[in-house]
Amino acid sequence: MKKEYWWVIIIYIAMQLSSLVGLPILLYGFKHFDISQKLAVPIYLIGSFSIALIIILIILRKEMNTRRLDERGSPLGYSAIWAVLGIFLALFAQYAAAMIESLLGVKMGSENTQDILKIIEIMPLAIIVTSIIGPILEEIVFRKIIFGALYKRFNFFISALISSVVFALAHMEPVHILLYSAMGFTFAFLYVKTNRIIVPIFAHVSMNTMVVLVQYVYKDDIDRLRREAEAVQNFIGGFL
Repeated sequence: MKKEYWWVIIIYIAMQLSSLVGLPILLYGFKHFDISQKLAVPIYLIGSFSIALIIILIILRKEMNTRRLDERGSPLGYSAIWAVLGIFLALFAQYAAAMIESLLGVKMGSENTQDILKIIEIMPLAIIVTSIIGPILEEIVFRKIIFGALYKRFNFFISALISSVVFALAHMEPVHILLYSAMGFTFAFLYVKTNRIIVPIFAHVSMNTMVVLVQYVYKDDIDRLRREAEAVQNFIGGFL
């Protein structure tokens, strides 16, 4: 793997771990200057993710300048079609995985998503992290670099499986490993299908935006439906 790619992975991991030190410092500073500490988390997320993305883009600037990121990519029209289809493929994969998890007794809903919604309620601008910056970073790291490196040595299934499981575990919700892995497979498929990293990025950004907006706008209705689904699931489980 290229030296630049190792640096990208290091920067990404450092960003994820930086909150262990940076967030307490920011909280202390906010307390000292009598600023609402509720703003610390969204502000830190926006800052850390933005800085990481800028650094990573600088590291990859030579590839972007020479278009090596998408060399031998499919025609733009073909890629655009798959970018749009990819949104629906990702949503379908997410839905199918959620149904399977439900049948396996996994509680519906994601704590990660709920935490994100709480952060957005505090500062709506944080949606740029969950809907834009985050997906871009994840596609560069997990699809372009990790999946891409594996795909040079193994077939698609093995490469997508390993990179998708790593992608799922990175979300710190092992109970939903099937859900995140299904999306990882979908984005890996889009990348291989078009050989353009912008395609899974577009699908990932669009899907995250749709999911966050829907859950944010219809939060009460979704909570009610989730409770009803869990009640039915518990009834069936008790009956069987």
